[in-house]
Amino acid sequence: MKQILSFACLVVLMIGTTAAWMQSQQAQPKPYKVAFDLTSSDPLDQKAVMRWIKEVSGVNPKNEMEVVMYGRGLDLVVSGKSTMASDIAEAMKMTNVKFNACAIAMKNQQVEKSQLLPNVGIVPDGIGELVAKQNAGWGYIKVGH
Repeated sequence: MKQILSFACLVVLMIGTTAAWMQSQQAQPKPYKVAFDLTSSDPLDQKAVMRWIKEVSGVNPKNEMEVVMYGRGLDLVVSGKSTMASDIAEAMKMTNVKFNACAIAMKNQQVEKSQLLPNVGIVPDGIGELVAKQNAGWGYIKVGH
C-alpha cells in the first residue's frame, strides 16, 4: 500500500511540475527581432510605433526592435518637432530598442545630427537598413494607423 501511495504522490508531483513548466513556456514566447518603418509625421503613426514598442517589449523583454525613420518620419526624433521626446527617451533606456534616422533623409531635409534627440543613431540609407534587417531575419512592420 505504501508503494502505491508513494507512486501516486510521485505521479501528482510530475504532473504538477510538467504543467508549471508548460505554463512558463507559454507565458513568454521565443524572442524575435522586428524593424519598424516610419515615414510619416502623422502623430497617430508616431503614437502607434511607440505603443507597439511597449507592447512588443511587454510580450518578451528580450525582443529586439529598431525604428527606422526616413522621409517625414524624421520628425519623431528631431528636437523642436518631436512631441514624443520623453517617450523616446524612456524607450531607449531599454537595451533592445534603437531609433535610427536615415542620413539621406537628413540631408534632403537639412537636418544635422545635433538636431536629433539624444542617442538617436544614423544609418546611411533607411531603406537599405530595412532591407538588411529583413535579410538578417528581422520582421518588417510598416507603421500606419
